[in-house]
Formats: sequence, structure tokens, C-alpha cells
Amino acid sequence: MWPYYPELLAIPVPRYTSFPTAAEFSEDVSQADFLHALEDVSGEISLYIHIPFCEKICWYCGCNTSAANRTDRVTSYLDTLHQEISLVASRVSKSAKVTRISLGGGSPNAIAPIELVRLFVALTVEFSLSDDVVLSMELDPRTMTAQWAEVIAAVGIGRASLGVQTFAPHLQEAIGRVQPMRHIAQTVDWLREAGVTSLNFDLMYGLPGQTWDDLESTLAQAAEMGADRIALFGYAHVPHLISRQRKIDGTALPDQAARFTMAAKGHAYLCDNGYAPVGFDHFARGHDPMALAAKLGILGRNFQGFTDDSSPVLIGLGASAISSFPGLHMQNEKNAGRYRMLLSQGKCSASRGVVRTPEDRERGDIVMRLLCDGKAEIGAGQLAAAMPQLAPFMERGLVSCDDGTLAIAADGLPYARSIAAVFDPYRQDSVRRFSSAI
Repeated sequence: MWPYYPELLAIPVPRYTSFPTAAEFSEDVSQADFLHALEDVSGEISLYIHIPFCEKICWYCGCNTSAANRTDRVTSYLDTLHQEISLVASRVSKSAKVTRISLGGGSPNAIAPIELVRLFVALTVEFSLSDDVVLSMELDPRTMTAQWAEVIAAVGIGRASLGVQTFAPHLQEAIGRVQPMRHIAQTVDWLREAGVTSLNFDLMYGLPGQTWDDLESTLAQAAEMGADRIALFGYAHVPHLISRQRKIDGTALPDQAARFTMAAKGHAYLCDNGYAPVGFDHFARGHDPMALAAKLGILGRNFQGFTDDSSPVLIGLGASAISSFPGLHMQNEKNAGRYRMLLSQGKCSASRGVVRTPEDRERGDIVMRLLCDGKAEIGAGQLAAAMPQLAPFMERGLVSCDDGTLAIAADGLPYARSIAAVFDPYRQDSVRRFSSAI
């Protein structure tokens, strides 16, 4: 059982899916910066396609998404997305090879299956796809159908992620995501038959009224269903930022000690039942590419979380999608109406971001390696400057330093984000900016 030091978890910290984080994005960065970055792209690149629609909106969700209950709105968005694909691709050299394509949201299967085919035709025509491009997709079991499975097989999607969160009916009611077990089981069967070889379940702890027994039962069912990967996230309750979360009973949420216990027991349970830990909140079967990347020390982290994708460039397409280049992060316009307006004028919708200085890239590498590998080489100057903040962790044996290498101990895993945050000069100690550290 991990040792519990609440004082070390008191300050909310970023999840560090980028560095600098999206909290540092501003409108000071111009579209010209984005276009220049696109034109400088070479080698391997990845694409992320954002579909901001769901059949039903879950109360806990912090994603940029809305209900897919108006056909004209969905159609208009997809038409604009096709315009963006053509516009962005025209700026990217044909010598740049797309090795990964991921669809997320929202729930990409909130659109019609034929629209997925149209998207992939457009991507194939406009970009240069590698022969062994890896395709992945987020899916909502509540809107999964046999026709969707047929299209997934035809397109060649080999990786899928299901938003499960919990199998407990009373917890599903509490977070506004009711999905009977049979829907998830049927979805798993369809996906396996469609050729999906890497299947992830997103699960959550810290839900209102949730107990360890609830979480253990969900983990057991996920393992029994054969999930190749499991992402175990702590629910972040920030109703002041996400208005839909006001529907969740905040008084029923487990306290920090209970959250910590659930995270610790969940980690132990999965490790004891055939899953290798990947970073601080992911787990994968030994055969899965994610587990292999962690074992080989080549695990990465981007806006989609931990990844085995080694591409230095990720181009985001769709409203609110984020693009990442070695020297630049840029986010598309979040508002769907303004997103459509900009593309209708032949303009890219990238509207805010941050230029990554050499120091940002150096510190970002430290943060990534600490979170992905549990250790990082750090220069003498940076290490000396960080020592006062590292001292509480070092005194408790959660982190150690030997010959310039800072290493997080096994017991220090739940404190990984807090330790990494020591090297983030942008971090502000504000409960309104970031989620709980555990």
C-alpha cells in the first residue's frame, strides 16, 4: 500500500499532457506561426481528429462536446472539418508521412458510419499515409451498432477505447452515464470481430458514493472482458469550470484519503491480475504496444495521454483540437460557430497557443521522462534550484537523486505529477486551474 502524505497532495497540479500546459496558451501566438510550423513538418507525423458530439452528455465530462441531436449542426461541422483537412494538408509537404490517425471527442460514433468512411477517404487523398498507418478511435458503447463494427473493420481501425467509467448501476446514475453491461459486452464482441487488437477501457475512481468494492468489481469485470489497456482516472470535480458537473452531488464525493486508497488498491489489483503499470494511471497487458513501449523506455505523453507514438508532430483537426510541434503548441478555435466561420473564409482556425522556448523543451523533457519512466537526467543548476521543493519528497523516500539522475521510488508513484510540477516555472498554486493531484 502506498504511503499517504496528504500535505504533499494538497496543491492541485496539471496532468502534463503537454509542456507548457494549455493553461499557458494565449492569443499572442499568430496563425502565421502555425502555418510556418506546418510548412516545416517532415518525417513522421500523427493526426488527431476531434468529433465534438455525443448522443447524450455525461455530467462528469470536461470534453468540448455537445449533443448530436441536430442533423444540420453535425452535417455543417463535418463539412467544415473536410475544408480544414484540405487546407491544412495543402501546407504540409507530401514527404511527411502520417503514421498515426486518432479520432476522439466527444464520441466519434455519434456521427453516421458513412461519415467515418468519408473522413478517411479525405485523409487518404489529402495527406501521405504510410502503408502501416495505425488507426485508433474512441467509442461510446451506448451508440455502438453492428453497422459501425462493419465500417471499423472496413476502414482498418485496430485500436479502440471505450468510455466505460464504471459498471456499477448506481454510480452510472450518479454521473449521468447509464449503460447496461450487455451494451459494453456486445461492443467488445463486435470490435474483436472487426479486428481490433488493442482495446482500452477508461475507468474512474472518486465518483459520488463510490466504494472500493464498487471499483474492485469494475476492475474485475474489465479484466474478464479482456481489456488490453485500462486507464484509471480520478474524477476531477470542478463545477466552477464545467457547469454540467453541478448535476453531480458534490457532498457524496469520496474525500482525498478515500480517493488515495482507491487509487492505491486499484494499482495493486491490476498489477496482480496481469497488467503492467504504464506511467501513473495507465495499465496494459504485456503483449500490448503500450506495455512494450514502457518496458523499452520509449513511452511518450501527448494531449491524448500516455502513448507509444514516437512522432514529434501531432496535427489536430476539428474545433478545440490541439497541434503539437517541437517549437509550438496551437489550439483550434473552441467555439463551433467561429470554427466554421474561419474555415469558410479559407483561414485555419488555430487561435491560441504557446511558443516553446529551448528552456521549455528542456523542462518538458524532464517532466515527460519523470512521468513516463519514473526518472530523468537533470542539469546541476536546475537540480540545485529544485532542491527546496524536492526536499519534502526526498525526506520521505519518495524520490532520490544519484549522479544527476532524479528517480521516483515505487512508493512515490502517486506523487509523480507533484514531483514533476517542481520543474514547471509556470505552475500557479490555484485550485481553480488544475485537478486534484490524486
